[in-house]
Amino acid sequence: MALKIPPAGPIENHREREKGVLVYPVYSRRSGGLSVGINLFPDQKICPFDCPYCEVFPFAANAVGQFSLAQLEDDLRAALADALERNVPVKDICFSGNGEPSLSAAFPEALRLAGRVLAEMVPAAKLVLITNGAGLLQPELFSLLADAALSAKGAAGSPPLDIWLKADAGTPGWYLKMNRSAIPFEELAEKIKEFAARAPATIQTMLCALDGEGPPPDEAAAWERFVLELAAIAANNGAGGIRKIQIYGKARPSPDDPIAQPLPVQYLESRAESLRRALAAVSPAPPVEVYP
Repeated sequence: MALKIPPAGPIENHREREKGVLVYPVYSRRSGGLSVGINLFPDQKICPFDCPYCEVFPFAANAVGQFSLAQLEDDLRAALADALERNVPVKDICFSGNGEPSLSAAFPEALRLAGRVLAEMVPAAKLVLITNGAGLLQPELFSLLADAALSAKGAAGSPPLDIWLKADAGTPGWYLKMNRSAIPFEELAEKIKEFAARAPATIQTMLCALDGEGPPPDEAAAWERFVLELAAIAANNGAGGIRKIQIYGKARPSPDDPIAQPLPVQYLESRAESLRRALAAVSPAPPVEVYP
């Protein structure tokens, strides 16, 4: 049975993921329309980050289904067929779900499968990976992601992988608060720089208040320097550059609420404008987008 497509309007959360589904169509503010999500962890959350703004709620592993590539293909085709029947444009097929997608053992094959189905059914759509970058620490995954991002055409003629790479912080202290990860900040930052020298990526940054306080000024300045360095590295190495920078705010509920809280739109816009001025020194300068 075809999966139901939500109306083309903002949604509050992605609760279908926690019901064990492998494919969950949603309206995405950053995609600008219908995004067909892929969840490689239907039975548990697997992520080396524990971000207080994360929208994945606890769920009972024994109450949901298990992952299989065959079921993924069936569900993905059903969701895309439903969208086509309703004449709803599909903006992208996106790997996100209940954890860090690149750390699933099924990710490489699932990526090839999604690319093949995309090329067949919605060739105008993008193929997206939302990632915290932890997979970059594994050499095989680093190479897989770089090759997928650089490929003029992926599996069966699918588009190159658009990697949305998390960079929430510019200092170790704010990183520990925002991402609560045991992965050392410096180690991950160096890998992100290495990747920027090798392949294109979209940088995504969540800006929110923690325990009622926003990022301190030294953190904001350090983050801007870090993103500027990434853009310069990519431009200087001819790696295709940083595609864009996405600054987004907290818009959905989290199980850790109210630790993380939305910041004023004016603050997000001011950070974006400051970054745009700094990026004027880079050619080509990537666009900076704000999603409150």
